[in-house]
Amino acid sequence: MGWSDAYNYLRNGAAKLGGAEAPRTDRDLPLGARIGSVMQLQQSPLLRAAGDGSLIALPGEGDPCIVAVSQIRLQQSGGLYRYYLDTGERDTKERFLQVYQNAQGQVAELMYCTQLARVIPETAEDQEAYMGLAGAGLGDRSYTLWREQLGDAGLDEADLELVFGDRDGLDYWRDAGDPDAEFVKPFSGTETRLDDSSGRTGLRQEMYFMPYVRELRGGGKEYLLITTEIINSVNGDASKRGIHVDFVIGIPVEQQRIVIQ
Repeated sequence: MGWSDAYNYLRNGAAKLGGAEAPRTDRDLPLGARIGSVMQLQQSPLLRAAGDGSLIALPGEGDPCIVAVSQIRLQQSGGLYRYYLDTGERDTKERFLQVYQNAQGQVAELMYCTQLARVIPETAEDQEAYMGLAGAGLGDRSYTLWREQLGDAGLDEADLELVFGDRDGLDYWRDAGDPDAEFVKPFSGTETRLDDSSGRTGLRQEMYFMPYVRELRGGGKEYLLITTEIINSVNGDASKRGIHVDFVIGIPVEQQRIVIQ
């Protein structure tokens, strides 16, 4: 099953957190994960991807801790979870392990993800495009990341040379729906994130998202997850609202390469 299919299988069952639907606690999660758990990840798939020109950000030294967990929900069976190693606050970028659990309760796919960039769609037209509301934008058949864009985002020239070579852009292809269709409506749902094991802090946000993919030089795949997030509440406070678009790079990893304790 590909990631485009995984988005159609999201777990039912939630409790209330500040008036928002949320997982009951961080217990009974796939792989036995909990907030505060240490995640040991063999880096060979990430190192190989980086050597083949991936934009993935490699983990630092030491084994990271899970600082938050979330569930993405579409009212269907199965489950899609994110185990955050960094929530992207305090001038850092998000890092998380994305976990798909099928309807039989088995972990079917894992993806290590790092945030590439975040943009704020300031006009109504931009917001509409990033939500695919007018039949174009998010959900288009392809998406191109331009070398100049990433240079402006802070990538240094050596990294740009490794990733782009003599090209001006990287083309990603939509990993959902009919590959010949010019537009496919983006997936939508809610993400509810818990920032402590009691469930008292966290956030709830609406999501519009679409996975795109390209083949790396060595034959592996690199995913570009484009997600428009509309924050509904933070720690139960519905006055803290906002909208942004996250561009996240993901590399599939095998379950035997990850240990969570």
